[in-house]
Amino acid sequence: MPNKTPGEYVNDFIEDRYGSQEALAKILDLGIEMLFYLEEDTFERKEVQQVVSALRGISHVLRQ
Repeated sequence: MPNKTPGEYVNDFIEDRYGSQEALAKILDLGIEMLFYLEEDTFERKEVQQVVSALRGISHVLRQ
């Protein structure tokens, strides 16, 4: 059995946990929405912005 590429491991993980890339993208979108309701002083603003940026990027890639 050949070794899997990192991308194949990611695809297997997504299918096993979420069923499809679109399903994971929806969950990531929900996570982005939740970040808007964080209590003040929970995290630094820049930290939250970095997380949102990463989530949006992943969500966008999953939909392509």
